[in-house]
Amino acid sequence: MIKVLIADNHPIIRMGVRHVLESATGFEVTDAVSTTAELFERLGKNVPDVVMLEMDIPEINGIATLRKMKKEYPDVKVLMYSGQSEDVYALSTIRAGAFGYLSKSSDIDYIISAVKKVSEGNMFITNELAQRLAFDEGTQKPRRFFRKLSTREVEVLKLLASGKRNKDVAQGLNLNEKTVSTYKARLMKKLNVDNMVDLLQQAKALELY
Repeated sequence: MIKVLIADNHPIIRMGVRHVLESATGFEVTDAVSTTAELFERLGKNVPDVVMLEMDIPEINGIATLRKMKKEYPDVKVLMYSGQSEDVYALSTIRAGAFGYLSKSSDIDYIISAVKKVSEGNMFITNELAQRLAFDEGTQKPRRFFRKLSTREVEVLKLLASGKRNKDVAQGLNLNEKTVSTYKARLMKKLNVDNMVDLLQQAKALELY
């Protein structure tokens, strides 16, 4: 059973999303909240598998709320959704740690497939967004990042993506921790990111592992 918390300040939206999920098999809506204060209060009592977070929820903006959730509840998967199109927010929310972005104009069936995919730890993005992620925003040249990575770098990336710490990666690959740190720095440079969250999200979005 996939436990879902819905965070949206519109009662009709909360009711509609709850109805869609509870009408499907394998979903349980544990809570439906209208503000970020309510969201963190409920998370402190009952941690769901997935939070459906509205971009414009009151009190704290969606991306700031997302970053706070990733810090305080790192195991919770977040699916952002909004009335705004992907062009406005999708890339920034995924880079901030969301596992997916869903427009409120999407077909109802998308809600079920998106929540299911995110609950499994997979990214949910539309084909259009995937194509945009696969190109450098400035030059529009394909990002052939995967070809730039050595076999050892791919091994390090896979272990980091599975949640392993530097010490665990070092033991698993028979390296010392300093060498693992060097590989991480190389990966960040090659994947054009400056922190671990963006490194893993970028790699996942581009299906590098």
